[in-house]
Amino acid sequence: MNNKPLMDYSLGQTERTYKIAGDLELHVTVTSNPHNIPLDALFAMAARINKKRSFLFVSKVLGKHIPVNPYTSLLSGTALALLLQQELQGSKTEEKVQQAVEGLIYPEKAEKAYKAIMSERLPLNEPIAFIGFAETATAIGHAVYEAFGQGSHYLHTTREVIEESPSILQFEEEHSHATAHYGYSDDPAILAQPEILVLVDDEITTGRTSLNIIRDLQGKFPKKMYYVLALLDWRTEEDILQFAQLERELHVTIQVISLIRGNTKVVGSSESLPLQAPSSLPEEGTELLQISYVNQLFSHAPFAGNRPYLQHSGRFGLTPFDTEQLDRSIMQTAELLKRKRTGTKTLCVGTGEFMYIPMRIAAEMGDGVSYQSTTRSPIHVIERGDYAVKYGHAFPSPEDEQVVHFFYNIPHGMYQELFLFMEREASPSSMEPILRILQAKGLHTLHIVFFSPQTVDWKEAKVWKLGTLDA
Repeated sequence: MNNKPLMDYSLGQTERTYKIAGDLELHVTVTSNPHNIPLDALFAMAARINKKRSFLFVSKVLGKHIPVNPYTSLLSGTALALLLQQELQGSKTEEKVQQAVEGLIYPEKAEKAYKAIMSERLPLNEPIAFIGFAETATAIGHAVYEAFGQGSHYLHTTREVIEESPSILQFEEEHSHATAHYGYSDDPAILAQPEILVLVDDEITTGRTSLNIIRDLQGKFPKKMYYVLALLDWRTEEDILQFAQLERELHVTIQVISLIRGNTKVVGSSESLPLQAPSSLPEEGTELLQISYVNQLFSHAPFAGNRPYLQHSGRFGLTPFDTEQLDRSIMQTAELLKRKRTGTKTLCVGTGEFMYIPMRIAAEMGDGVSYQSTTRSPIHVIERGDYAVKYGHAFPSPEDEQVVHFFYNIPHGMYQELFLFMEREASPSSMEPILRILQAKGLHTLHIVFFSPQTVDWKEAKVWKLGTLDA
């Protein structure tokens, strides 16, 4: 990739060409970077297996496709919260913003920066509702919400259909591999009462996802003011005009806030790139497999049928009272799992939309812990030095075997142990595909952490060497 900017960030516009793979190139023009953040600190590039969009900005701060310091991911949301606070109240938070940005650029400074900023929650003059977009922004949206004090509410969208719980919003994400989004809550007032609604995404490409949800929301919970927060904003002038048009149509104000703003131009395609053949895996595993159930530390949603979804994940809405309870549960779980660590280099892996709670737990499990999550995004895997996704595996989701999930960038021998966080329990047979992949990663110990009650007998799973089973 050509990573040399043609102009200095402090001078304004920056142009860069990323040679992604094959004949696929992306020309990026940065028009606003007020905090002088090097692009390489925020993302690298990869090719998507998707006819609607051929490229992917692979975030280096979200903890999705690339393992990161968990405090870095939390800080990415906190940085956006500080920028929003400046717009809402004109608060002089520039020093804190720079502290957050420094933590994003230098992972070793992330924990100190995050804890310093979060030691005093940001004040609110009026109630605000925050919505994080599934799948990638469920955690960053939650982190934005957590930065504020009393008076805020949070809900993240989901791709999961929960028939027992009526959806209070529904919209389409047009360029995604899984387009339908839903929002569930037993209390629609969390969206109806606040006068301001804030949408949080990791990246805005065209902005159509935001426009679609605003149109849906305005028909159900009318507002006068919307904010859209994202780390990256790549809308064209035509895209920006679409926002202005919707403002006039709905008689609302929509303000977009981001760390980086610019536009892109695609040359070539990813369609001709060869798909990587699956890696060969050993017949039997040698890792020590440990199973833990931490359901007793968390509340579960009573309105999701017999499926034990967590009540305070964000999928069913959150209030400040819920946040206090969730914080206690996270701290207790982190302390429990920290005692189970046996290595100095540990990877914690969330699953799909279940990102924020595992991320927070990982952050409290001590030094030497990295975090990332599985994803629904199919990406071309190319083992090349400057390419963002060098290793990858597909597997059927243990919670829904009709859905294919992926995890990326876990090379053999990188970690001594791995904690896999599952919101809901899955059977040994449905877990077998992902476990067979992970057992080939040179781990000494593989921990599975279930957040729902135990209903299956893992002692019958003869394939793996089973360690301590915590009921």
